[in-house]
Amino acid sequence: MRQGVLWTNLSRREISRRLASMGTPASRHVVRKLLKKHGLGTRKAGKKKSMGAHPDRNAQFENIGQIKAEYLAKGEPVLSIDTKKKELIGNFAREGQTHTQAQVQVQTFDHDFPSAGQGKLIPHGLYDLARNEGHMHLNTSTETSELCCACIAHWWSQHGCKHYPDAKGLLLLCDGGGSNASNRHVFKQALQDLADRLGLEIRIAHYPPYCS
Repeated sequence: MRQGVLWTNLSRREISRRLASMGTPASRHVVRKLLKKHGLGTRKAGKKKSMGAHPDRNAQFENIGQIKAEYLAKGEPVLSIDTKKKELIGNFAREGQTHTQAQVQVQTFDHDFPSAGQGKLIPHGLYDLARNEGHMHLNTSTETSELCCACIAHWWSQHGCKHYPDAKGLLLLCDGGGSNASNRHVFKQALQDLADRLGLEIRIAHYPPYCS
Protein backbone atom coordinates (compact mmCIF):
# COMPACT_ATOMS: atom_id res chain seq x y z
CA MET A 1 0.00 0.00 0.00
CA ARG A 2 1.04 3.60 -0.51
CA GLN A 3 2.55 5.35 2.50
CA GLY A 4 -0.12 7.05 4.56
CA VAL A 5 -2.99 4.97 3.20
CA LEU A 6 -5.13 3.40 5.92
CA TRP A 7 -6.91 0.10 5.25
CA THR A 8 -8.31 -2.96 6.99
CA ASN A 9 -9.97 -6.16 5.83
CA LEU A 10 -11.68 -6.69 9.19
CA SER A 11 -15.44 -6.40 9.52
CA ARG A 12 -16.97 -3.87 11.91
CA ARG A 13 -17.98 -6.76 14.17
CA GLU A 14 -14.41 -8.07 14.29
CA ILE A 15 -12.99 -4.60 14.99
CA SER A 16 -15.49 -4.15 17.84
CA ARG A 17 -14.54 -7.54 19.27
CA ARG A 18 -10.82 -6.82 19.15
CA LEU A 19 -11.23 -3.39 20.72
CA ALA A 20 -13.21 -4.95 23.57
CA SER A 21 -10.45 -7.51 24.16
CA MET A 22 -7.95 -4.62 24.42
CA GLY A 23 -10.05 -2.90 27.08
CA THR A 24 -11.72 -0.31 24.82
CA PRO A 25 -15.33 -1.41 24.24
CA ALA A 26 -16.92 0.06 21.10
CA SER A 27 -20.09 -1.06 19.37
CA ARG A 28 -20.28 -1.70 15.64
CA HIS A 29 -22.18 1.60 15.31
CA VAL A 30 -19.31 3.49 16.95
CA VAL A 31 -16.79 1.63 14.77
CA ARG A 32 -18.74 2.64 11.67
CA LYS A 33 -18.69 6.30 12.70
CA LEU A 34 -14.94 6.16 13.41
CA LEU A 35 -14.20 4.54 10.06
CA LYS A 36 -16.22 7.22 8.32
CA LYS A 37 -14.46 9.94 10.30
CA HIS A 38 -11.06 8.72 9.08
CA GLY A 39 -12.22 8.35 5.49
CA LEU A 40 -12.30 4.56 5.35
CA GLY A 41 -15.01 3.25 3.03
CA THR A 42 -15.76 -0.17 1.61
CA ARG A 43 -14.47 -1.27 -1.78
CA LYS A 44 -14.32 -4.42 -3.86
CA ALA A 45 -12.53 -5.64 -6.95
CA GLY A 46 -14.03 -4.76 -10.33
CA LYS A 47 -13.20 -6.14 -13.76
CA LYS A 48 -12.12 -2.88 -15.41
CA LYS A 49 -8.57 -3.34 -16.70
CA SER A 50 -8.37 -4.56 -20.27
CA MET A 51 -5.82 -7.30 -20.96
CA GLY A 52 -5.04 -5.79 -24.36
CA ALA A 53 -6.13 -3.45 -27.12
CA HIS A 54 -6.49 -3.92 -30.87
CA PRO A 55 -5.38 -1.08 -33.18
CA ASP A 56 -8.65 -1.34 -35.15
CA ARG A 57 -10.83 -1.37 -32.04
CA ASN A 58 -12.50 1.99 -32.65
CA ALA A 59 -12.91 1.40 -36.38
CA GLN A 60 -14.68 -1.90 -35.72
CA PHE A 61 -17.07 -0.34 -33.22
CA GLU A 62 -17.86 2.45 -35.70
CA ASN A 63 -18.55 -0.20 -38.33
CA ILE A 64 -20.82 -2.09 -35.92
CA GLY A 65 -22.64 1.14 -35.07
CA GLN A 66 -23.33 1.82 -38.74
CA ILE A 67 -24.57 -1.71 -39.44
CA LYS A 68 -26.74 -1.65 -36.32
CA ALA A 69 -28.31 1.67 -37.32
CA GLU A 70 -29.15 0.31 -40.77
CA TYR A 71 -30.93 -2.75 -39.35
CA LEU A 72 -32.85 -0.74 -36.76
CA ALA A 73 -33.91 1.80 -39.39
CA LYS A 74 -35.37 -1.00 -41.50
CA GLY A 75 -37.18 -2.50 -38.51
CA GLU A 76 -35.04 -5.63 -38.56
CA PRO A 77 -34.20 -7.34 -35.24
CA VAL A 78 -30.80 -6.73 -33.64
CA LEU A 79 -29.72 -9.09 -30.87
CA SER A 80 -26.75 -8.84 -28.54
CA ILE A 81 -25.87 -12.33 -27.26
CA ASP A 82 -23.50 -13.61 -24.58
CA THR A 83 -23.05 -16.47 -22.16
CA LYS A 84 -22.84 -15.29 -18.56
CA LYS A 85 -21.00 -16.73 -15.57
CA LYS A 86 -21.62 -20.45 -15.11
CA GLU A 87 -22.91 -21.62 -11.73
CA LEU A 88 -22.67 -25.01 -10.04
CA ILE A 89 -26.04 -26.59 -9.23
CA GLY A 90 -26.32 -27.93 -5.70
CA ASN A 91 -26.05 -27.01 -2.05
CA PHE A 92 -23.36 -24.38 -2.54
CA ALA A 93 -22.89 -20.98 -0.92
CA ARG A 94 -24.14 -17.97 -2.91
CA GLU A 95 -23.54 -14.27 -2.55
CA GLY A 96 -26.37 -12.05 -1.38
CA GLN A 97 -28.95 -12.02 1.39
CA THR A 98 -32.69 -12.62 1.72
CA HIS A 99 -35.33 -11.24 4.08
CA THR A 100 -37.19 -14.09 5.73
CA GLN A 101 -39.07 -14.91 8.91
CA ALA A 102 -36.93 -18.01 9.38
CA GLN A 103 -33.81 -16.77 11.17
CA VAL A 104 -31.98 -20.09 10.91
CA GLN A 105 -28.77 -19.87 8.88
CA VAL A 106 -28.80 -21.75 5.60
CA GLN A 107 -26.24 -24.56 5.77
CA THR A 108 -24.23 -25.24 2.60
CA PHE A 109 -21.20 -27.32 1.70
CA ASP A 110 -17.92 -25.86 2.94
CA HIS A 111 -16.24 -26.55 -0.42
CA ASP A 112 -17.44 -25.89 -3.97
CA PHE A 113 -16.38 -29.18 -5.50
CA PRO A 114 -18.15 -29.80 -8.85
CA SER A 115 -18.38 -33.49 -8.01
CA ALA A 116 -20.67 -32.63 -5.06
CA GLY A 117 -23.23 -30.92 -7.28
CA GLN A 118 -25.82 -31.93 -9.83
CA GLY A 119 -24.19 -30.26 -12.81
CA LYS A 120 -23.53 -26.76 -14.05
CA LEU A 121 -25.96 -24.01 -15.03
CA ILE A 122 -25.17 -22.07 -18.21
CA PRO A 123 -27.07 -18.76 -18.52
CA HIS A 124 -27.25 -17.60 -22.14
CA GLY A 125 -28.50 -14.03 -22.54
CA LEU A 126 -30.10 -12.26 -25.50
CA TYR A 127 -30.81 -8.53 -25.59
CA ASP A 128 -33.29 -7.11 -28.12
CA LEU A 129 -31.94 -3.60 -28.80
CA ALA A 130 -35.01 -2.17 -30.54
CA ARG A 131 -37.44 -3.25 -27.82
CA ASN A 132 -34.98 -2.83 -24.93
CA GLU A 133 -35.84 -6.32 -23.70
CA GLY A 134 -33.56 -8.96 -22.26
CA HIS A 135 -34.10 -12.71 -22.28
CA MET A 136 -32.18 -15.35 -20.33
CA HIS A 137 -32.08 -19.05 -21.16
CA LEU A 138 -30.90 -21.33 -18.36
CA ASN A 139 -29.28 -24.50 -19.66
CA THR A 140 -27.64 -27.52 -18.07
CA SER A 141 -25.84 -28.97 -21.09
CA THR A 142 -22.50 -27.58 -22.27
CA GLU A 143 -21.60 -24.26 -23.89
CA THR A 144 -21.58 -25.18 -27.56
CA SER A 145 -22.37 -23.44 -30.84
CA GLU A 146 -25.49 -25.59 -31.13
CA LEU A 147 -26.66 -24.34 -27.73
CA CYS A 148 -26.13 -20.73 -28.78
CA CYS A 149 -28.17 -21.22 -31.95
CA ALA A 150 -30.86 -23.15 -30.06
CA CYS A 151 -31.31 -20.16 -27.72
CA ILE A 152 -31.66 -17.82 -30.69
CA ALA A 153 -34.20 -20.18 -32.29
CA HIS A 154 -36.20 -20.32 -29.05
CA TRP A 155 -36.21 -16.50 -28.81
CA TRP A 156 -37.43 -16.25 -32.41
CA SER A 157 -40.25 -18.76 -31.93
CA GLN A 158 -41.43 -17.19 -28.66
CA HIS A 159 -40.85 -13.49 -29.28
CA GLY A 160 -39.05 -12.53 -32.49
CA CYS A 161 -41.58 -13.83 -35.02
CA LYS A 162 -44.37 -11.95 -33.19
CA HIS A 163 -42.57 -8.61 -32.89
CA TYR A 164 -40.86 -8.75 -36.30
CA PRO A 165 -43.32 -10.58 -38.59
CA ASP A 166 -41.92 -8.95 -41.76
CA ALA A 167 -38.25 -9.43 -40.91
CA LYS A 168 -36.00 -10.70 -43.66
CA GLY A 169 -32.77 -10.60 -41.68
CA LEU A 170 -31.31 -10.76 -38.20
CA LEU A 171 -28.19 -9.01 -36.88
CA LEU A 172 -26.26 -10.65 -34.04
CA LEU A 173 -23.74 -8.70 -31.93
CA CYS A 174 -21.31 -10.79 -29.90
CA ASP A 175 -17.73 -11.10 -28.71
CA GLY A 176 -15.18 -13.30 -30.43
CA GLY A 177 -14.86 -16.07 -27.85
CA GLY A 178 -16.71 -19.06 -26.46
CA SER A 179 -19.50 -20.76 -28.36
CA ASN A 180 -19.87 -17.85 -30.82
CA ALA A 181 -16.18 -17.40 -31.66
CA SER A 182 -15.41 -15.87 -35.04
CA ASN A 183 -12.99 -18.67 -35.92
CA ARG A 184 -15.29 -21.58 -35.04
CA HIS A 185 -16.39 -23.42 -38.17
CA VAL A 186 -18.95 -25.33 -36.09
CA PHE A 187 -20.60 -22.03 -35.15
CA LYS A 188 -20.78 -20.94 -38.79
CA GLN A 189 -22.36 -24.25 -39.78
CA ALA A 190 -24.85 -24.07 -36.91
CA LEU A 191 -25.75 -20.51 -37.97
CA GLN A 192 -26.32 -21.60 -41.55
CA ASP A 193 -28.61 -24.40 -40.37
CA LEU A 194 -30.46 -21.89 -38.18
CA ALA A 195 -30.84 -19.42 -41.06
CA ASP A 196 -32.24 -22.15 -43.30
CA ARG A 197 -34.67 -23.25 -40.60
CA LEU A 198 -35.93 -19.75 -39.77
CA GLY A 199 -35.87 -18.41 -43.32
CA LEU A 200 -33.79 -15.41 -42.24
CA GLU A 201 -30.53 -13.93 -43.45
CA ILE A 202 -28.35 -13.90 -40.32
CA ARG A 203 -25.45 -11.47 -40.10
CA ILE A 204 -22.79 -11.49 -37.38
CA ALA A 205 -20.91 -8.44 -36.11
CA HIS A 206 -18.11 -9.49 -33.75
CA TYR A 207 -16.67 -7.08 -31.22
CA PRO A 208 -12.91 -6.37 -31.49
CA PRO A 209 -10.48 -8.55 -29.49
CA TYR A 210 -10.43 -7.98 -25.71
CA CYS A 211 -13.97 -6.53 -25.81
CA SER A 212 -17.16 -8.03 -24.43
